Parts: sequence; structure tokens; C-alpha cells
Amino acid sequence: MEKLESTSSRIQTVAILTSLFKKVLDENKDLIDKVVYFIQGKLWPDWYGYPEIGIGEKGIIKAIALASGLKEREIEELYKSLGDLGLVAERAMSKKKAVGLAAFVKKKTPLTFEKVYNTLKRIAFMQGEGSRDLKIKALAGLFTEASPKEAKYIARFVQGKLRLGVGDTSIIEALAQLFGVPKEQVERAYNLRADLGALALLMAKEGPDVVKRVHPKPGIPLRPMLAERLHDPVEILKKLGGVGLAEYKYDGERAQIHILPDGRVIIFSRRLENITEPYPDVVQYAKKHVKAKEAIIEGEIVAVDPRTGELRPFQELMHRRRKHDIHIAMKEYPVHVRLFDLMYADGEDYTDKPLPIRRKKLEEILDQVEEFRIAENKIVDNPEDLEKFFYEAINNGCEGLVVKAIHDRSIYQAGARGWLWIKYKRDYKSEMIEPVDLVVVGAFYGKGRRGGTYGALLMAGYDKERDVFMTVCKVGSGFSDEELAKLPELLKPYIIPKKHPRVVSQMEADVWVQPALVAEIIGAEITISPMHTCALDKVKAGAGLAIRFPRFIRWRPDKGPEDATTCDEIIEMYKMKLHKVEE
Repeated sequence: MEKLESTSSRIQTVAILTSLFKKVLDENKDLIDKVVYFIQGKLWPDWYGYPEIGIGEKGIIKAIALASGLKEREIEELYKSLGDLGLVAERAMSKKKAVGLAAFVKKKTPLTFEKVYNTLKRIAFMQGEGSRDLKIKALAGLFTEASPKEAKYIARFVQGKLRLGVGDTSIIEALAQLFGVPKEQVERAYNLRADLGALALLMAKEGPDVVKRVHPKPGIPLRPMLAERLHDPVEILKKLGGVGLAEYKYDGERAQIHILPDGRVIIFSRRLENITEPYPDVVQYAKKHVKAKEAIIEGEIVAVDPRTGELRPFQELMHRRRKHDIHIAMKEYPVHVRLFDLMYADGEDYTDKPLPIRRKKLEEILDQVEEFRIAENKIVDNPEDLEKFFYEAINNGCEGLVVKAIHDRSIYQAGARGWLWIKYKRDYKSEMIEPVDLVVVGAFYGKGRRGGTYGALLMAGYDKERDVFMTVCKVGSGFSDEELAKLPELLKPYIIPKKHPRVVSQMEADVWVQPALVAEIIGAEITISPMHTCALDKVKAGAGLAIRFPRFIRWRPDKGPEDATTCDEIIEMYKMKLHKVEE
């Protein structure tokens, strides 16, 4: 972990990971899935739905104090000065007192990864009365057995701030090198079963060729297929070979619905979170109206007005996530589902089949009703019809269209963004640029009326090719007073002492933030910028692109950092602006 933290080189990162994974295979291959998860900063994938470790900052401080013999007040002072509980644990355990738990350890044996993992797993599953104290004591026991340096990384892991700067792409490359298979094969397998740890274990047990045989499995989410974007109907149809399937683009929550052989239904979000609990009505729709023993289908969950049947915006839908009494929420915020794809049905993988075949099978296994049916769609082969259908979608409360290829190569590209699907949104028709989804990577202290909070956030787009986040603007307007007041609390779990290894910035933020939070931003225009790094050297040598007069619209909790608008998309939007000027 120290080696990973100290390098910013992608090549070195992959080499370190490859060496680590090889050592795991040599010593105990059954641990490789858990090692992968640990490097990702988690005990298991989020979609498992298992409990979190559940120890906050105060609990970690208590555990450090208990293990080291230092007073909690001393630990708190250290935290104030160092700003990193990992460094606090390292410092405290290096000068532990005889009165701490360490005083009772007669002979210290090396701490193994397996013991660390199993102890943290046991802590996560501690529930009920008195569990907090038990969790703290168990963590203190780990600190006692750990070296100061090991204590640093254990504390960071528990706090959720491992800070290794390792993305999934680096892990995929390391596994490919380790097992001697093309990176594309490992990536494809991961896209079909979004569980890197389980995939590593599968390769370790069944051999590297298993990646060629991986197919979707109900209960394990696929990484969703993503769309490119264009503003011109002529260009859209040209990209798709002259004809495409245009579908309404609803302002809802994308849902991957899994029907399992035992009759259970599991729903995953775009970020692959298990969102079954907020949507018991969708579960019942699927059980009642899907005529397949097992299947994976995809669609959009949309909020509807119970009085008029009209579509409601995304923000209304999010009440489902926050309401404790889901039965009341179901009445206040009823939902419909608009389905648009099928990836798996009754033992057959449909991801490698063209869209018309997937759509035909989807129609066959569906008993369509108003609450649960295929999205509004139309085959279009000329710009005029596409434009007309676009305005029809707008009038019906949608964001625009997604236009999809229907030729022989129109497969479901899990985890990929390509020209088989193209977004055509109403914002392209506005005098303003289309809103973009950007990642918070830093913050600046507020002044005057904003003293005591942050006055602006440093936002970045995602460079998929380099797997990094590149700055594109500072946003300080659009926030309500309430949103501004909540910024310190919102950012606190993600604050780090220095710029994240995956952030490329020429600006110096007052506070650096781990790339995690995504916000929807709109601005007046995109311009050449000598300060920002998004699209650096791609439009003009020595310069990047920036969004002028950016304004915050809303947070996007349904999107992860890698789902943010890409730098290539921002380049496309910039070129679109130039095209309009020329016209």
C-alpha cells in the first residue's frame, strides 16, 4: 500500500499490483478476491448489500486511544494537527504507552492480511445493543497487533479514505498481465459481471481462459452500456448508418432488473447499487409481467403524478430513497417502468446479439401494461422524422431521445460508451450549453457572507483514456443558502491532505477532495483556458477547455465519478458551439 500511495505512474501502479497478486496466488489464491476488494477500499462490492464497518471518526479515535494508551484528547489534538487518522494511528502506535492494550501483548507475531480482513468483516456484522463498544474494542485489538505503518492503513481503510489512487482499469491491467491474457478479455468479463474480486478468484481457480466463457448471471450486475451525444439529427443518422431506433429519454432512474431462478427480483442502479428496497412496486411488476424463469432487463423508473399520470422530474423520484416508510412513499410518488433492453433470458446471453433480436425477445417475455412496458420508440431514417419525434418527447415531459443503431453489429456494449447509442437532448436546442455532470475534486474557502463554508468547488471531467479527472471550472453560483451551509458536512468524508493521484490540475485548491461526488452544472459557454486541464493540448497547444459562468443545478447521487461527462464530450460540445457561430 505504501508503494501504491507513493507512485503517480500508471505503469508502476500496474506493476506493483501484478507483483502483489502473484504473491497472493503463490501463497493463498483463495484470498485474491478479498485482496482486490481491499485495494478498492472495500470489504465487498457495494451491490452485495452487506453492512458497512460502521465505525466513525470518534470510534476510530477511541480505538487508537485504547490500543496506544494515549488519552482521547491527545489523539484528537493529533488529528487536528495532522488531518489524517491514518497518520494519527501511525504516530500514536509508534509512541504507545505501557498502559495501553499493547502492554498485554507478550510476543508480537506478524499481522496477516487474512486476519485483518476477517476481523473487519466480523466488525461489520456486529449488530444490536452494545455493538459499538465491541466494534471499537475489536479495532483496537487490530491496532495493537499492527506495526505503526500497518495501523496507518487499517485506520484509513476503516475511515473509507485509503487514498491509493488505484482505479478499476489498473486492476484489470494487472490481472491481464498476471494471467497472460489480453486486457480486453478481462475488461469484457468484468463488464458482464461487475465484481473484480470474484473475477480474479474465478481466473485463479479455473484458469485464465475462463474469461472467454463469462456471461451475464442474474444477481450479479452488468456495467451499463452508455451513449455518446450529438446535437445534429443529420450527424446522428450518419453515425448509425442512415437508420436508427429512437427512444424517449426519460428523466428517471436507470434500473437493471434481475429475475432470479428462485423467483427473487433484484434491482440495480446505474452505479450498480442494490436499489430493490425503495421499489417494492417495481419488484411486483417484474414478478407479474415478465414471462421468463430468469432474466436481466433494463429500463428507466419514472415518477408519475397520481392525479394526472404525467411524468415527474428526477428530483421527485429521489424521495423514494429518503422516505423511511416506503408504503407511504409509494402512494405519494408512484412510479412506472419504461423498458428498453434485454441482456439475458433463460440461460441465453443476449449481449452479443443485435438490438432488433434483443428487442424482439424482450417483447416476447413481457406482458405489457401501462405501469410496466417498453419505452416509447420509433424507427427513423430521415432527419425530419427524428426532429419531429424529438419534440414529441419534449412535449411529453422527457429530456429528449436516445437514438440506437439497429444494424448487425448493434450489440450491447456493457461498460462502454460508443456510437451505437447516441443521446439527443433538448438542451442542445437552448442558447445555453447542455448541462454536464462533473466531479468535485477540490474546494475554496468562502469569503464575506460565505465565511465559515466553501465559496466555490473545483470541478472536473473524466478522461477515460487516462483514467483521470481533469479540471474544467470553479463553480460558486446556483447554490441555495441551505446547500452552501451543508457543503462542509457533505465534503468532510472525502477531504484529503493533498491532490488525489487521479486528479490533473494546474490550480491549487484550498482543500482537496477525493473524486466521489457528482454534480450537474450548466454554463454560458465553453472557452479555451490556460488554467484548466480538461482537453489539454487537444484543441490548442498548451491550453485546455473551461466552462464560463458555471452554475450548480443539482447533485447526482445516482452517478459515480467515472459516469461523469468525459473530456471528449466537452470537446464535442465546444466544437458544436463553433459550428453554431460559423452558421
